[in-house]
Amino acid sequence: MEDAIYDSYAMRKFMGINFFKQDVPDTTTLPHFRCLLEAKGLVKLFFDAIKHRLERAGRMMRGGSIVDATLISAPSFAKNAEKKRDPEMYQMKKGNQWHFWMKCHTGVDAGNGFAHTAEATAANVHDVTVAAKLLWKDDEVT
Repeated sequence: MEDAIYDSYAMRKFMGINFFKQDVPDTTTLPHFRCLLEAKGLVKLFFDAIKHRLERAGRMMRGGSIVDATLISAPSFAKNAEKKRDPEMYQMKKGNQWHFWMKCHTGVDAGNGFAHTAEATAANVHDVTVAAKLLWKDDEVT
């Protein structure tokens, strides 16, 4: 995320970061912030609020879902409040290098491309394990 903020003007604008006035959050700040949001139960609350607004604005078409998963890297030194490595982070080898990853599974509206459902798991959880949770109730297989 830190690299994306440095590389992308759109990301800086979205996050409201002005390089002249403030620093970009470093690689440990964002995972700590994510853990804080999860501990307070705010991740689902924020996601549901955004989804509700998109539905009210007519942006969710409910015309089928695309299910995908993305690996999210984390620094190997990231620890949780108990000073232990985050159990959602899983060590995996990519090329010749070991990384710590977690996986973000996402259900996306096939009509407009908006994400409607998300589930974070350890990186070693297979995509098919959470696929059923990522579909709309009214999705049909044709």
